[in-house]
Amino acid sequence: MTSDALLSIFFPMWNEEAYAERAVEAARTVCRELVDEGAIGDYELIVVDDASTDRTPQIADAMAAADPHVRVVHHERNRKLGGSIKTGLAASTGDYVLYTDADLPWEMGELRRALRVLRTYEVDVVSAYRLDRTGEGPLRTIYSFFYNGLIQLMFKTRLRDINFSFKLFTRQVLDVVHPVSESSFIDAEMVIRARNAGFQILQIGVDYFPRTRGISTLSSPSVIWALLRELVTLRRELRHP
Repeated sequence: MTSDALLSIFFPMWNEEAYAERAVEAARTVCRELVDEGAIGDYELIVVDDASTDRTPQIADAMAAADPHVRVVHHERNRKLGGSIKTGLAASTGDYVLYTDADLPWEMGELRRALRVLRTYEVDVVSAYRLDRTGEGPLRTIYSFFYNGLIQLMFKTRLRDINFSFKLFTRQVLDVVHPVSESSFIDAEMVIRARNAGFQILQIGVDYFPRTRGISTLSSPSVIWALLRELVTLRRELRHP
């Protein structure tokens, strides 16, 4: 990893007024430290506002106005997680691109380790998994167990926590891999397509911090149905390219 590398971090946000400032500030603090250490040359922080109906757009715009490292992309209509991630990927210009959630499910200092692993082991993707998932509640733990097992069975992956929002990509991956999912299946789609394209993926374990404010919609029936529908679509595509 060269010291002049640009790091992009983007946050999909829908009604995250309780978390927006904290998320961007945590990322900014770590990025400044990485610049001072010579690990990166510069950074950009991108908020993807998914047509929020609370104060998230105003908060994000104010942060961008105060700091040239911060940019905001607004959706005119709600595009869910998949659409927001695709927007974030398209907006990111860095040599390394990190995607994560605004509620900071992992401590941002882990980014330093992820970058070091990416460089030391010469891999293309670092995908994190939760060391202890009990904080997310029994229902979501059960959902995740079966979902990860289904992905492993259908796509022959070895990733332990494929939907966890801590994925660090090199620019080479993003120049080749172009996801189409609109649902939260996009997490799996990205790493499956990267693996199939020959890119190397390495996993690291991190401590998990569950959401304490706002409402997660990732376990709603409509989200699960959309996820399963896109899972089947990708399976068919890969079997009959």
